[in-house]
Amino acid sequence: MFYLCALASRAVLGQNGGMAASSYVFGVERSVLGQPWRWRADLSAGAAIAQAHGLPEAVGLVLAGRGAEVEAVCRLIKPTLRDWLPDPSIFQDMDRAAERLADAVRRREPIVVFGDYDVDGATSTALLVRVLRAVGGVVSFYIPDRMTEGYGPNVAAMTAIAQAGAKVVVTVDCGTQSFEPLAAAKAAGLDVVVVDHHKAGWALPEAFAVVNPNRLDDDAGTDYGHLAAVGVCFLLAVALNRVLRLSGWYNSCPEPDLMSLLDMVALGTVADVVALTGLNRVFVAQGLKVMARRGNIGLATLCDVARMDRAPTSGDLGFQLGPRINAGGRVGRSDLGTRLLISEAPGEARQIAEELDRLNAERKALEALTLDQALLAAPESDPVVVASGDGWHAGVIGIVAGRLKEKFGRPAVVIGVDGAVGKGSGRSVPGVDLGAAVLAAKDIGLLAAGGGHAMAAGLTIAADKVADFRAFLCERLAEDVAASMDGRALKLDAALAPGGVTPELGEQLDQAGPYGTGWPTPKVAVGPVTVVKCDIVGQDHVRVILSGKDGARIKAMAFRHGNTALGQALAGAGRRPLYVAGRINIDHWTGEPRAELHLDDAAWADGLG
Repeated sequence: MFYLCALASRAVLGQNGGMAASSYVFGVERSVLGQPWRWRADLSAGAAIAQAHGLPEAVGLVLAGRGAEVEAVCRLIKPTLRDWLPDPSIFQDMDRAAERLADAVRRREPIVVFGDYDVDGATSTALLVRVLRAVGGVVSFYIPDRMTEGYGPNVAAMTAIAQAGAKVVVTVDCGTQSFEPLAAAKAAGLDVVVVDHHKAGWALPEAFAVVNPNRLDDDAGTDYGHLAAVGVCFLLAVALNRVLRLSGWYNSCPEPDLMSLLDMVALGTVADVVALTGLNRVFVAQGLKVMARRGNIGLATLCDVARMDRAPTSGDLGFQLGPRINAGGRVGRSDLGTRLLISEAPGEARQIAEELDRLNAERKALEALTLDQALLAAPESDPVVVASGDGWHAGVIGIVAGRLKEKFGRPAVVIGVDGAVGKGSGRSVPGVDLGAAVLAAKDIGLLAAGGGHAMAAGLTIAADKVADFRAFLCERLAEDVAASMDGRALKLDAALAPGGVTPELGEQLDQAGPYGTGWPTPKVAVGPVTVVKCDIVGQDHVRVILSGKDGARIKAMAFRHGNTALGQALAGAGRRPLYVAGRINIDHWTGEPRAELHLDDAAWADGLG
């Protein structure tokens, strides 16, 4: 069924070239978590890519498994802005927005950037503030408080901004659904430019310009609807820069270095869990290089506080830096993330970074408590898991929704109720458009407010309508969820003998990165192995030492699996042989790189019991 090939000087098991891509890896039709193990790509396709471009076979397999065509590999493996950046003018209202901002810069009109309190909002706000200040604009920013103001523009804030003398407001990562607040802003004499990426309906708010690739009347959205808001903001910066250049503005002042801002674009893109395909791959790949140069004082300081003493990876953006930037908006001051990202003073940056680190620890404690309560309230059999509870902190409900989604493999919405009003946040699975469902629920009056994109959404709801909303989601999304679950399998890129888990292989696989949503991290099957040691560490994480017949030993972690079938199988395996599956992680903490496995699943090797 399998054959041996040489890779990284180790034994590596791969798929037989003549077998169908649906063949089971190691013959696993049902793992301990109840899923089949399938090949992500056909070996012949991976071999063709590797041979044509002189790449390691593992890299060819990874690229083939993500739909890469032989002729497009160079653009994918070394993505550049030259190859991928579109003319910003293809987007509806982009030129109108750029011209208005350029006019405000030239006239020294006060501009306010109105952002969101999450990472995408903070990076979007900081990017435009930096650009506008660099070109001589008079600019400040406003981040609403999550608890007292909620998401997006509100009438009181718009009125106050106008009374303070602003002429132009740029809403970033919000505004597409803000009809009443933007009508109030227009009445107060503000020109509002919306820069967003959330789902839009046919009706748009009263704004000077609405730049959003997910406008229903924007044909460019077909190719760029996956952008995070910070990516759209970068395109606006490019358009603004062009208008100012053509008008001769830079005859008397230096042109800004937009490339230096890609570190923030990368951070916002990864943290917002948008697909790392197309232009987003360029933003993240190039942004990581910029971040490694540590030019942004705030980001460099945050890396130090997070004890990151090496060049960052896309995983670091999602799991180390992103949560800390988010912590201010979740459980502290909503403007801390933006203030850090625009800071030019090392002392100030250090103070903010340490505060965000402290708030992140507080957020983790709140998250754990809310997750325990949500698990008790979650109806496990529903196609969409909707859990609600009194007093759940609005700053952690989105994270808890993500945890429920991971546990049940279905979309999840978590609603924190305060008196008669609930604030909710949802996370979805591939193939199930949660944002569209939330908009539909708002349209029929089930929600007071709501919006989002395919994989995530937010909402405001009357407490007495939660049950009706749950029923609506379950009915609307049942078919899509069933289709998603029916086609679910653990997709694997290679099968290895235990000795094949090496730092060299991990480094080879990194060549096909950056990885994230839409461009998943490579996963491998390894075995057979036996468990030498197993214990629980941290918050329900399983730590194991595995041994193979080839004499190799592997350190492995199964995060948050202490009470799952996977954790129980590892703890109770004894000398019974297993196949394990997960991703190779390179551990640099000891100085010398070491390879370990981060486990997603396991299967019994003695008859695949």
